Amino acid sequence: MIAFVRGKVYSYDAESVIVDVNGIGYKVFFNTRTPLIPGGDVFLFTYQQFLEDGQNLFGFLKKDELELFTRLISVKGLGPKTAMKMLAADHYTRIIEAIENGDASYLKKLPGIGKSTASQIVLDLKGKLVVAETESTGNPELEDAIEAMKTLGYRPQEIQGVIKQLKESGAKTSDEYLRLGLQIMMRSKK
Repeated sequence: MIAFVRGKVYSYDAESVIVDVNGIGYKVFFNTRTPLIPGGDVFLFTYQQFLEDGQNLFGFLKKDELELFTRLISVKGLGPKTAMKMLAADHYTRIIEAIENGDASYLKKLPGIGKSTASQIVLDLKGKLVVAETESTGNPELEDAIEAMKTLGYRPQEIQGVIKQLKESGAKTSDEYLRLGLQIMMRSKK
């Protein structure tokens, strides 16, 4: 299984990039919304698809994009090329928000997604997606507490809902942030 490709951009077009890895060119289907520079360095997380007549690589600049992609292709009737078109049409965090909010009408506007597929995406994935990595808070103690909440099984949207309060709380250690975050979430469930 090829987990990532690192090399130089040999060439690219609307759907793919050829990455030169020590003289071997790997064709990787890629979201070309991100500009690439021929001859420039590139690092792509990859998903390897095996077919009867060969294989395909799909590449992503961020691990969160790859995780969303693998979740999308787990939805019945949604293939890798359609998932790539979805990711090329809008930022992956916006797609996650739409799924988490049950916004099937937004999903229908994405290329290759009809009414039934949009509804199936929401049905299968709502509440199961990891929200994109939170922008760095600049506070390693707070980030440790956020990771601990994830480990304890709290859903990403629950955690997102308390981050602002935690930043304003005056807590100093990850234990204090964690304890306060858990208290806030418990109060909100009552």
